Amino acid sequence: MNEKALSLLGLANRARKITTGEELVLKAVRSEKAKLVIISSDISEKTAKKIRSKCEYYNVTMRTGGTRTELGGAIGKESRAILAVLDQGFAKKLIELLG
Repeated sequence: MNEKALSLLGLANRARKITTGEELVLKAVRSEKAKLVIISSDISEKTAKKIRSKCEYYNVTMRTGGTRTELGGAIGKESRAILAVLDQGFAKKLIELLG
């Protein structure tokens, strides 16, 4: 994951536009608040499949980026496997950066 994307995640977190953790992310997807879901590259296949199917059903963009440590570090936490971006502007820019 590139530095620009990581620093943008940090900015989105400070703006309180990110939610983390499997249950909270799924809740955000179901309530259609999530604009983008980012999963770590080292997430378990079972969890990735579950998140992927929810994102497809609710038509939420999903990207894989960085390791748990990188994602967690970007938002000032220890390690995070799943993040949901709740703001359209941040989501759009992150989608551009993550490809």
